[in-house]
Amino acid sequence: MEGNRAHVVVIGGGISGLAAAWHLRQGAGERIKVTVLEGAARIGGKLYASEVAGIGVDAGAEAMLARRPEGKELARAVGLGDDLMTPGTTRSSVYTRGTLRALPKGQFMGVPGDLIALAKSGILSPGGLARVPLDQILPATLVRTDVSVAAYIRARMGGEVVERLVEPLLGGVYAGRAERLSLEATMPRVAAAARAERSLLTAARQIVGDAPKGAGPVFTTLRNGIGSLPEAVAKASGADVRTGVTARELHRTETGWRIVTGPVPRPETIEADAVIVAVPGPAAARLLKAEAPKAAIELARIEYASMAVVTLAYPRGAFPEPPTGSGYLVPAVDGRAVKAVTFSSVKWPHLSRDLLILRCSIGRIGEEHLLQRDDAELVSVAMAEMGEVMGVRALPLDSRVTRWGGGLPQYNVGHLDLVAKVHAAVAGQPALAVCGAAYDGIGIPACVATARTAASRILDHLAQAGE
Repeated sequence: MEGNRAHVVVIGGGISGLAAAWHLRQGAGERIKVTVLEGAARIGGKLYASEVAGIGVDAGAEAMLARRPEGKELARAVGLGDDLMTPGTTRSSVYTRGTLRALPKGQFMGVPGDLIALAKSGILSPGGLARVPLDQILPATLVRTDVSVAAYIRARMGGEVVERLVEPLLGGVYAGRAERLSLEATMPRVAAAARAERSLLTAARQIVGDAPKGAGPVFTTLRNGIGSLPEAVAKASGADVRTGVTARELHRTETGWRIVTGPVPRPETIEADAVIVAVPGPAAARLLKAEAPKAAIELARIEYASMAVVTLAYPRGAFPEPPTGSGYLVPAVDGRAVKAVTFSSVKWPHLSRDLLILRCSIGRIGEEHLLQRDDAELVSVAMAEMGEVMGVRALPLDSRVTRWGGGLPQYNVGHLDLVAKVHAAVAGQPALAVCGAAYDGIGIPACVATARTAASRILDHLAQAGE
């Protein structure tokens, strides 16, 4: 307690931690002091933008879901409402079996609901296409516990749907493998259908049909990139944000918590009445090991995928046929290093009218060897991809390589049970909360939602303590 104000420390300066700080300020105003500790030299975590060919382009997440409100609401609340941008196009493709093929209409996360559109896309082989409608006559697939995405969808529609549709879409979000990702955690609407519907094809049609009409684009970004959001949230929170400060230990005291920071030979301590841990699973596990060991054990089990984003800027004339879609995905089964390409200046026309800026994503879980190449080699891989797929022969005007080591948590089978155990263990510790991408969704709106929940828990505790 500092004077009459409670002191809350948020460990982690990514969007989750910053959103938690903002929600604390909204709930308590000047009655509390909030300190944010970030080990890196900058805030924002995976939300970061820098210049390529003189244009600010996101190096991490480049969009957020527009149909889930938390992200947009936060942007508006911190003064960025006028900067919310809608995409020029959301039409995307799959590069498979040697050519670009339009993602079929009527699909949900790669699960087809329109057989005619699926056939026209040419993504599946004739045999793979013939297997899909058997879903409608097969006996029900009983799903009573969490299973992998691949296990259920393969049983209903066959392996090609998994390999060439579902996995590339999930790979774009999680950089994961359908054989290991949890159906309940990554595709909850499909999981619900698995318990209620015999036919997955029928369920997919219903899910697509239930989408609100006239709801607007699925995604949004900010004029200066999603990377502009963290700074605005930090400023609006009024928190004391300290970068380059790594929290190494967390211990209970008689009145709250003690955070140990600084180098081992010269440790420094910070006293707090309450703490929110907003760092990735491995770091959270280390911090909680002493005081919430059951939570630490579960958090340490969460795997993380590494990836790299190679951004290239070309003259528009470098493309024999300028792209008209937002980008394409690449199935892992095709054996290519690049797993996804976003034509950023086509998807977001405000970026540039003179240049064609694109981002190549490289790396899935288990493909860390690809990331052992140096930056120049990764740029060469991306250039070769553009040469083979888009016919580009010119050199890019500029390039940037951004590496995200251990950047994406894997929601493997059993993830929801794991998260429930973490929350139960943390609930046993007063004035402690957790939030971030490791729990209930890796997108910005989901992270903001976990931050709001964590802040509410701390505010409730402080209110009860002050009664």
